[in-house]
Amino acid sequence: MSVQQISVFLENRPGTLKKMTQVLADHEIDMRATSLAETKDFGIARLIVDDAISAVNTLKEHDFVASLTPVLAIEIPDEAGGLNKLLEIFADAEVNIEYMYAFPGGKATDKAVMIFRVADTKAAEARLIGKGAKILNQEEISSI
Repeated sequence: MSVQQISVFLENRPGTLKKMTQVLADHEIDMRATSLAETKDFGIARLIVDDAISAVNTLKEHDFVASLTPVLAIEIPDEAGGLNKLLEIFADAEVNIEYMYAFPGGKATDKAVMIFRVADTKAAEARLIGKGAKILNQEEISSI
């Protein structure tokens, strides 16, 4: 039930990120969420999009280094303490978080979506569902 995140390696120089988003825009690929981490020489853009396979292939065709990574997309209440309650579930399930980022759940909802990278996605998913977490699939992410 995990979703596919695209990781794109980018040179750390002006205009590189814009070139990537231009390729996505030109091919009508809708970004749902993005996170950018950088070092002195390069950055990694992490993307959740409406069609991950099409997006990663399109990026590669335009000379970007891109790969797919399974991540967990978990719905939380968009309210004070919403993330804290979810992190309690992670702690109780003994699931370590490598990194995370969020995006709003849409105009007509009081939910947000948290994206989590964990070491063992399938094992974490089973533990978290058992503790009451609402994990979204790719189709649900695409409809947000």
